[in-house]
Amino acid sequence: MSRTTTDPEREDETAGSVGSTSNVVAMFDDFVSRVAPQIPLPGRGATWERFTTLAQWSAQDLSVGRLCEGHSDAIAILCEAGMKPQAECSYGVWAARSATGPTYATKVAGGWQLSGAKAFCSGSRLIERALVTAESESGYLLFDISTKDQVVGVQPGSWPTVGMAASQSETLEFGGPPVPEDRVVGPADFYLQRPGFWFGAVGVAACWYGGARGVVEDLTQGLKPEMSDVTLASLGEAVATLEVMRVVLSYAAAQIDGDPLNQSGQAKFLALVARRAVHDGAQAVLSAAASAGGARPFTLDERQSRRAADLFIYLTQHHGASDAVELGRLAG
Repeated sequence: MSRTTTDPEREDETAGSVGSTSNVVAMFDDFVSRVAPQIPLPGRGATWERFTTLAQWSAQDLSVGRLCEGHSDAIAILCEAGMKPQAECSYGVWAARSATGPTYATKVAGGWQLSGAKAFCSGSRLIERALVTAESESGYLLFDISTKDQVVGVQPGSWPTVGMAASQSETLEFGGPPVPEDRVVGPADFYLQRPGFWFGAVGVAACWYGGARGVVEDLTQGLKPEMSDVTLASLGEAVATLEVMRVVLSYAAAQIDGDPLNQSGQAKFLALVARRAVHDGAQAVLSAAASAGGARPFTLDERQSRRAADLFIYLTQHHGASDAVELGRLAG
């Protein structure tokens, strides 16, 4: 379950609404206890079910979807490493590499001493455990840490965003007691070199798709029964784009199930193509939704305003130019 240590002063005034902290905590707790134990692992024959589950939760609330994706990805990573998660704990994956300096791991008596900071730690004040990457003399390592023990500080004001605010993706500082040796996840460079890295990347795109679907679903409910042809055209564009995104993700899921060990070496190419298609589709959906509904849904409807802001921010996780360069390199 989640570690609900949220500062009351940070609590959203619209508690219970889309994006409010209390609503996100309740939904994430429900996912961790009821849904996560049943969600299929990637590459086991039911990856499309996994993606649709992540999309469904993201369609309800994209901050919740982000936390659900992180928890599910952590469980899959541990399984890929031949390890078991700590029972009944909520998880996240904190793997961002900061421009201000890396997170370090130093070998000491009793395990590994973490130090330094890491940005974009989603669920910073909510989750109980996290898979954290760190630089070391032995290489790039991954640790299964207790957030209560190894997180020693939160950098103030490090997540001031409006979009995805409730995901609590703050910059954290690490220290505390050493991480035990048996909590090192896989060998050096395991996190980036395993096939599942790219399967998880497609899982993020499934959340983008879910966020876009939530925008369109709210839009159709809010429009008047008698819509102009211009409005219908924009709505039609959004619906068609959603269907293209769904087909792309369904194809990617089938390819993952057909080659779970990435013996073809195509997992990276597949993931980058799927992410680009879904990212561009989600942006097109935002544009079409604005064209269909005008300013009203995004300014006068708090639910839709939050959805649009959340989706815009989450889509910035896409590495557009660098991914395009890599796709060109792989194609050549």
